[in-house]
Amino acid sequence: MAFHARVPDFLGLGLLLDNAAPWMGLAVPALLLLAVASRSRTSLVVLLIPVFTWLVIFGPAIVPLSWSAPRTGAATLTLSSQNIKAGTGGAAQSALELAEDGSDVIALQELDAGSAQRVSTALEDVYPHHFVVGTVGVWSKYPLTNSQPLELGLGWKRALSTQVDAASGSLRLYVIHAASARPNDHVDRDEMLRQLAAVVQADPEENMMAVGDFNATSTDRAFKKISSILDEPNQDDGLLGFTWPRSPFPMMRLDHVLVRGLEVTSNTNVEAGPSDHLAVQTVVNLPGQ
Repeated sequence: MAFHARVPDFLGLGLLLDNAAPWMGLAVPALLLLAVASRSRTSLVVLLIPVFTWLVIFGPAIVPLSWSAPRTGAATLTLSSQNIKAGTGGAAQSALELAEDGSDVIALQELDAGSAQRVSTALEDVYPHHFVVGTVGVWSKYPLTNSQPLELGLGWKRALSTQVDAASGSLRLYVIHAASARPNDHVDRDEMLRQLAAVVQADPEENMMAVGDFNATSTDRAFKKISSILDEPNQDDGLLGFTWPRSPFPMMRLDHVLVRGLEVTSNTNVEAGPSDHLAVQTVVNLPGQ
């Protein structure tokens, strides 16, 4: 648990250990049973080592945000993001359900042929501003300016940046659908995350959000490149906020919201549409409020 990121990525072992790191704590109950069966006080004392290690590494991330979240300001922005799963035909359904949840900005990933247009048609009355690049798109109640596609070394574009100009303040928004990651096949994803980190670091904008399907967990060594620059808020009700797979139960958090210069008052997962990913929904105080 403590040194998983230092294990060489030989035959995909590093990737597997990185993503399994939080689940290693499940070994503690089994070790406890063995310690009790052995009737050894020394075993019980030694058992404190993995318990303490897990709490030090993952404990801060499972503390409920609601315990320390700043007070909601006079002007806020609610952003929702989801990988809608290509081929389900559910992009518009996801968008409408996220709109009903009170979203001001909706970011979608894994858009397939025709789905972006269906989303725009479904949302046009309330979300007249949108920008779509390849398989990613953003729909907003507020004007979007300085919108740009991002290649991030992939050879085709599945990321974007835009400025969300609300009446009470603006922020820079990055939306990404990182390349897939599998053992011995995650070079493209690693490069996209590396280049995203470089772009974000060079961006002088003080108020920023980066959202989407990063195809990386918070403990993935490739994700550290971007999470060392931007902050990921805890979940409202605590725990690690796993988003995939939606059924039978989430086991990994591949979908993230990262911020800089913004106060996060709420951060949670919500169900929307037929996707195999849960959506992430975050509320921030607009700058200057």
